[in-house]
Amino acid sequence: MFFKNLLLFLFTESLSPNLADLEERLQQRRFQGCGSLELSHIGWVPPVGKGDSAPLVHATNGFLMVCLRREEKILPASVVNEVLADRVEEIESRRGTPVRRKEKDALRDEVMQDLLPRAFVHSKRAYAYIDPKGGWLVVDSASAKKADELTGLLRQCLGSLPIVPFATMQRPSVLMTSWLGEDGPPTGVTLDTDAELRSPEEDGGTVRCRNHDLGAPEIQNHLEAGKEAVKLALTYQDRLSLVLDESLTIKRLRFLDLVQEKAAEVDTDDPAERFDADFAVMALELAEFLPALAGMFGGANVEGVK
Repeated sequence: MFFKNLLLFLFTESLSPNLADLEERLQQRRFQGCGSLELSHIGWVPPVGKGDSAPLVHATNGFLMVCLRREEKILPASVVNEVLADRVEEIESRRGTPVRRKEKDALRDEVMQDLLPRAFVHSKRAYAYIDPKGGWLVVDSASAKKADELTGLLRQCLGSLPIVPFATMQRPSVLMTSWLGEDGPPTGVTLDTDAELRSPEEDGGTVRCRNHDLGAPEIQNHLEAGKEAVKLALTYQDRLSLVLDESLTIKRLRFLDLVQEKAAEVDTDDPAERFDADFAVMALELAEFLPALAGMFGGANVEGVK
């Protein structure tokens, strides 16, 4: 279980009292599946294992993994409209008068209720883990909406969730731009071949580079014209490769050979053991990388944190 995208949050105060009974709190919203007349449903499922007895919190080396499952019914508008049109036609033919808008809206609701029990169901999972010692909540997603859904339900279960999105004292785009210039990247960081440059002006242009030498003269020309690096692909200490954007969202995260070899030291065919080993290696690796990442931009912005 290696995450591929990271949305990062910092705890503004200790959650230790609530984490002691985290399993019990999450059980209040254990996933049950969509009811016959529900369009969607969310709840917690075991990160690893199946069945009602499988725990909703998977703990390894003090790190706590959770998993949110969203289930929604797929009811295409074309299907609803087709059934609705048939009913409207039947009513108008029977009574000889047109169906008015208000009545048609009520009919649409009836059609939806009739079709929902027979709709196809689509399911997705979102993983996250808590690092109580480091003060991080790490969500495996690049979608703010999905992260908000997970943190929202976690907040409901815990009663409070004192977190803020990860931010730094210095603006990331300014420093990433300097990495492309004469300053070069910080120690341990190697620039890869993908970047996105954008003019800070409202109507300015955007340049996207893929598999391109970022030290090439044309890149420097864009920087001299005032464009800033808002996305940058990089490698950290030959252990992680990733794309970092101006909001400090991490995408296309890969754990490289040095990390994979460490995980492979646990030789097992058991899915639960494999999950646990990968999670342990990933969490320890990120526990070292995330503070280093914050340090590259002047440290985490904890203004207002008590």
